[in-house]
Amino acid sequence: MVPGGDNDGAASTVITVRTRTQVPPRLVLASASPARRKLLQAAGIEPEVLVSGVDESDIQAASAEELCLELAHRKAQAVAERVLAAIVAGHLPPGDTLVLGCDSVLEFQGEVYGKPGDASEAIKRWQRMRGQWGVLHTGHCLIKGDVRAAAVASTVVHFADVTDDEIAAYVGTGEPLNVAGGFTIDGIGGAFVERIEGNAGTVIGLSLPLFRELLADLGHSITELWGQRPRLVP
Repeated sequence: MVPGGDNDGAASTVITVRTRTQVPPRLVLASASPARRKLLQAAGIEPEVLVSGVDESDIQAASAEELCLELAHRKAQAVAERVLAAIVAGHLPPGDTLVLGCDSVLEFQGEVYGKPGDASEAIKRWQRMRGQWGVLHTGHCLIKGDVRAAAVASTVVHFADVTDDEIAAYVGTGEPLNVAGGFTIDGIGGAFVERIEGNAGTVIGLSLPLFRELLADLGHSITELWGQRPRLVP
């Protein structure tokens, strides 16, 4: 009961409604990958998408992990600079902006595989990979202002012992030419992957558990991004 109030013996309940006073951060995905965007959308997050345009050909690294992390950082940094310019110019309202860059590579028997250069290369790769296993590394870099959080997620991929005809047919679809390592698990190539050890999102191109951790490192919760609509960057 409320002290000092009129009542008929019935208990009174006080309900406090909390309202969000802060504007939630905007998320910009520095990637042209439809698969990464779909992963975020399936998790209740609608990112803005800006392609970085970073030249990947001149990047050298000592390991597969360092390579994908450096690529992820360069992509995120390039887009973060564009977003900052848009805010300064008044095209975007001020507020927290998070820019996520990702890059994936396949480490197989000591070699690092990005996207195959052409169909012939894709066929040769698959002839080597069939019946074997490799490690798919995805670098993640999240930038907020002048601070960043970055890490690599890795998943072991076991490939099926596919036939030459199956390889030729798969490469003929064009799918392997557009993805790191020359395969996917969320498309046609899923039939050619027997199993994985680790997070499936890492293989697709974005680890949601790792993304949540990087958000926390920058002082944000993934729940802040749920249900947002994109505010397009010019």
